[in-house]
Amino acid sequence: MVKKSLIALGALLVLFPTMAFAEDPSAATLNMGLNALWIMVAGVLVLLMQGGFILLETGSTRMKNAGHVAGKTIFTVGLCSLIYWAVGYGLSFGTEASEGLNKFIGIGNFLFDPSISAGDGENYPSTIFFVFQLAFAAVSLSIAWGGFAERAKLSSYFIYTILFSSVVYPVIAHWIWGGGWLAADGSQDYAGSTVVHLTGAMGALAATILLKPRIGKYNKDGSANQIAGHNQVFSALSVLLLWVGWFGFNAGSALSVGDGFFGYVAFNTQLGAAGGAVAAMLISWMFSGKADIPTTLNGALAGLVAITASCAYVEPWAAVVIGLIAGVLVYFSAKFFEKIRVDDPISAMSVHGAAGVWGTLANGIFATEELAGKVGVGKAGLLYGSGGEQLWVQFESVVVCGAYAFAASFVLLWIMKKVMGFRVTEEQEIIGLDLSEHGSYGYPEHLKKTGTSSM
Repeated sequence: MVKKSLIALGALLVLFPTMAFAEDPSAATLNMGLNALWIMVAGVLVLLMQGGFILLETGSTRMKNAGHVAGKTIFTVGLCSLIYWAVGYGLSFGTEASEGLNKFIGIGNFLFDPSISAGDGENYPSTIFFVFQLAFAAVSLSIAWGGFAERAKLSSYFIYTILFSSVVYPVIAHWIWGGGWLAADGSQDYAGSTVVHLTGAMGALAATILLKPRIGKYNKDGSANQIAGHNQVFSALSVLLLWVGWFGFNAGSALSVGDGFFGYVAFNTQLGAAGGAVAAMLISWMFSGKADIPTTLNGALAGLVAITASCAYVEPWAAVVIGLIAGVLVYFSAKFFEKIRVDDPISAMSVHGAAGVWGTLANGIFATEELAGKVGVGKAGLLYGSGGEQLWVQFESVVVCGAYAFAASFVLLWIMKKVMGFRVTEEQEIIGLDLSEHGSYGYPEHLKKTGTSSM
């Protein structure tokens, strides 16, 4: 114990030199410093997942839209940050609402103006918690962009970012994480299978329904054409970046170093992702005769999405099962959406929607009494003696949150469509959003100007 304390103190003195001059750093101060460091690192990992989303959407779509994908991602993360600071964080975690109103929405902390350091008795500074939660909101927003891909106006990204970051995401975050009514019911969503992933997927679903399919996706007889992405290497690299970032996503949600429980969460996260990748490749191989690479990549992401809700509540064998089922589910879900003419270029509805629903429901089956008690939320699942009580709470969560995210997004996007237009013209879509919205290609060497010669 003494050895561990000395090692921790040494690390803090290196990372926070000013502490060397403190006369008597308390155990509480050391604990707060370690917590703050871990949450900050986790928040950075989650923010870096935006690089994964850039590569995922770019690799899964056509080259003529590559620069647009990259640029709008950076732009919308910036805008989301401002809106979340001004409004979204207060609606998610504000504490000034009356007891009755607080069940549905938070009030307070608008234009968030935090103290410069942690106060007495706090486990971490509020500034770091804000950065961590902001990164989650930005991820949910980037998931929604899957339904906009290759056919939405740049102005629609601008308006929907404002609305999503202030009207859609914060409400659901408050219900489950901010002390709202689903939190009171014991809804178990450790790191956001519902709050982050299902919410983003429902935004994507609303968008792709209103935008309608891309030109050339479907034939007159209803059969689908494959519109292949232009770079599978980008897509594979994106999955690796997202996979690594997910350790910040899930393990960071422990919000403390404590007894090292975040390591158990990370352990289950890896098992869930592995199960998803393996199952997706095998199922695609079995049904199509080929081990499809995009399906395998989606399987890994589906496993990660599914284990996100349950990583702190289940035993390792259950994490594997959850990942395996997610990998199978994502394959058939993608086929289903294509059949009903929902054009989803990056499979957002399958990877984040279907897998998000499954991951949330899985807690109602596999959560153990010991782990539910340790986290302090909800009860054990069906296999551990609670009957169907926790499963019902989980079902309630996905239905209510999914319905709200879809309905709110659909109404807001429908109004946008009527007022300002939503989709680019046919000509703009054909030449690509790089040229039509930005005036240059994402790969500039492919643009040959009249009167110039190539080198």
